[in-house]
Amino acid sequence: MNLEHARDIHPDIDVPLVQEAIHPERPLWTPRQLHRLTSEVAAELATPLLDMVRFTAEQRWWTRLALTMGVEVWLLSWAPGQGTEPHDHGGAAGAFTVSIGQLSEEYLHVGGPVRTTEGQVGDTVAFGPDRAHQLSNRSARPAASAHAYSPPLRPVREYRTLTDFAGV
Repeated sequence: MNLEHARDIHPDIDVPLVQEAIHPERPLWTPRQLHRLTSEVAAELATPLLDMVRFTAEQRWWTRLALTMGVEVWLLSWAPGQGTEPHDHGGAAGAFTVSIGQLSEEYLHVGGPVRTTEGQVGDTVAFGPDRAHQLSNRSARPAASAHAYSPPLRPVREYRTLTDFAGV
C-alpha cells in the first residue's frame, strides 16, 4: 500500500462519494476545501450520519469518519447544554457543518475581538490556524456536526478564556 495515499474511512460511510471527497493524495487542505468537504459530508451523508450519531447527557460523543495524510473528518454530537472549552486546533485549519440542530460559537482571530455566531442545519464555518473558538449547544434539542482538520492529528490547545489565545 502506498502510505502517501493511505486512507481510513469509517465502515458505515465507506462509499465512492467519501472515497473521492477525501482526496487521499492531497497533503494539505485549505479552509475553503475543508468547508466544501464538511458541507458535502453533512448534506450527502445525512441519513448514514443520523444512523451513526449518539447522544448522551454524560458527555459529548464523537467518532472519526475518515483519516488521510492530509485531513481528518469527525462526527460530533451535542446534547443540550454540552460544549467545549475555549481552544484552538494546534496550528491546523478546520471547518465544521451543523447537520442536526443548532450550535453557538464564540471565536476570535489573533488580535481581534471575541465574536459570537449561531449555526443552523447546513451552516458551515471554515477557519485557518489563527483562530480559537468555543462551541456549545445552547438549545433544548440535540445537535450534531461534521468537522474536518488539516493537517490531521494535531492536538487541541485549551485556554482558560478565548482572550488567552495568542496564536500559533
